Amino acid sequence: MASFVANTQVHGYSVGPGRRSPARRRSERKKGAGNIRKCLFILSVLLAFPPFFLSSFAQNKKAVELYKKAVDAVAQRQMPEALELFHQAVERDTGYTEAYLKLGQVYEFMRQPDQALQVYLRAIRQQPDKPGTGLAYQFVSAYQLKKGNYQVAIPYIQQYQKLFPPNSLQWKRVDRLLQTARFGAQAVINPLAVKPQPLSATVQAFPSQYFPVLTADEQTLVYTVLKPEGDEDLMVATQKGETWGPPESISAHINTPNNEGTPSLSADGRTLVFTACQGRTGYGSCDLYISRKTGNTWSEPQNLGPAVNTRSWESQPALSADGRRLYFVSDRKGGVGRRDIWCSELGEDGEWKTPYNLKSINTPFDEASPFIHANGLSLFFASEGHMGMGGYDLFVADSTASGWSNPQNLGYPINTADDQAALFVSANGARAYYSQEQSSGDGKQRSKLYVFDLPEPLRQKVRPVSYLKGLVADARTKKPLQATIELIDLTTNQLVTRVQSDPQTGQYTAVLPTGGEYALYVVGPGYLFKSLSFDFTQKREGEGLTMSVPLEPIKPADGSAPAKETLNNIFFETGRYDLEEKSRTELDRLVKFLEVNQTVKIEVSGHTDNQGGTANNLELSKKRAQSVVDYLTKAGIVPTRIKSAGYGETRPVAPNTTDDNRKLNRRIEWRILSV
Repeated sequence: MASFVANTQVHGYSVGPGRRSPARRRSERKKGAGNIRKCLFILSVLLAFPPFFLSSFAQNKKAVELYKKAVDAVAQRQMPEALELFHQAVERDTGYTEAYLKLGQVYEFMRQPDQALQVYLRAIRQQPDKPGTGLAYQFVSAYQLKKGNYQVAIPYIQQYQKLFPPNSLQWKRVDRLLQTARFGAQAVINPLAVKPQPLSATVQAFPSQYFPVLTADEQTLVYTVLKPEGDEDLMVATQKGETWGPPESISAHINTPNNEGTPSLSADGRTLVFTACQGRTGYGSCDLYISRKTGNTWSEPQNLGPAVNTRSWESQPALSADGRRLYFVSDRKGGVGRRDIWCSELGEDGEWKTPYNLKSINTPFDEASPFIHANGLSLFFASEGHMGMGGYDLFVADSTASGWSNPQNLGYPINTADDQAALFVSANGARAYYSQEQSSGDGKQRSKLYVFDLPEPLRQKVRPVSYLKGLVADARTKKPLQATIELIDLTTNQLVTRVQSDPQTGQYTAVLPTGGEYALYVVGPGYLFKSLSFDFTQKREGEGLTMSVPLEPIKPADGSAPAKETLNNIFFETGRYDLEEKSRTELDRLVKFLEVNQTVKIEVSGHTDNQGGTANNLELSKKRAQSVVDYLTKAGIVPTRIKSAGYGETRPVAPNTTDDNRKLNRRIEWRILSV
């Protein structure tokens, strides 16, 4: 899968000799500093490690002389000369273990790991049980783990561990390597059925493209690209039939001559959070910014403010489907490790709240690239700390009533010995998108976008969601409307999601969780609210729905007939008129409507199908309508504003020929009598 450089806000790609992105420069400084420290450490060991440290020293005097000259060359940092002298020493005395160990360190210093491996293996064969061979075991163990040779690595790690007192700090560190090797070995022999396919060549129009995110309907793709001139920008591509259209710059307001990256989208594709590290007013080295789309125009990006952004490093955002919860990575104080995943929620005042640390997810090591699935429950992320196959692995944890579940490794070959990160899983849980680095003939790294079908064992861990999208418009004039779309869990009467339709186009997208009963309300000022009902208690697969939502004006401008609506979330037992508890959600909405529109008078009418006898149906319809009126008056609505009526089976909206049609005819309606 995708290789990942966690020290950058965007990615660790080379961007050419003339210009480097700020992400790359920071990465190079950190990576360069790390390499310098490693080289200095190796050099210090080379200089401090005395001749004849091992019990078996050279028997050949000429070999000893060459060894000493080689050590002097190391002190002068004349590595090629030292390399030659150590080789001459072991040629004179093939049992000279100390020289082999020094030779391996020189190869390490010169970044020639394959050559270092061979001489370290020779040293291990000669002195398998001596403490001085520990550095050879350390290198060979790490080398084989990095190559994914887990079974090969295990005996070396086991022998390495024996060199330290049980349960000592160093013994525990080596034990972690051993657990990694055993985990990796088991994972490799139990691979998941994963067959990545590249996205169409149309999308892959740049030297590198990475960090893909999509809308809930998978029709819009936003990702980071590396342009030939070295600029990192956000691009957008739209699905056209079965293929992707050519990518375009997401917005001149968002992309600048500086670098933008790591995008995150709301489910409807109208809220974007991304990272920028220079060129904008910020609080720290990297900050998060937000932009909102109206019609086809993205707003000028705004810094998310001091609650989210600090003087520390903030990056890699993950926005919830409704845009009201934000996960991100920061190295701010108060975390579990150096880089942790944090979460902030959008308050009712429109401000982001103080973030909290996901302490049950984070480890003393680094976490990276969170992604919250559209179901709002499954958190995918990369971690160095949870048990994996080495480096960064991808994990998933679920939000439960008692907190986050234990993170689960996604398995092989999604995870390998390389670093993995930045996985996006579709709303229906069927597909996953990612980027993968590839070496090219010019020695530079390239990255392409891929997609694969999520294997069944992982699909079982991800609760899929459906989505509802369409247009909200005036039922009479067809004019697009801005409206609030709210999804309510009928069992708990709790808000699941809230989104807005676009004020210019009326377009909306709302995520519908599976596995429950939900009421969806579309509310616009000056209009009757529209209620819809979704019963997913028997459904698991996420399925997309398209539905236009016409809203009836409270007072039609043309003076036509008064508006009416059906209350689709009023529930009665068969043949009874007692309101079921889950009807409260709908009834409270009607109460709120009447409280806001205090001059409005309405009629509540009951209707039935043609089963059960005409007289009985008429009586039942009257009693059901009266039950609704009683609820409204008990809630404080003046009785003179509400009229009750029952029409039995006399006003069907569909022929009573099928069960579905008869269900439509069994309904409670409300209509405007006067304004």
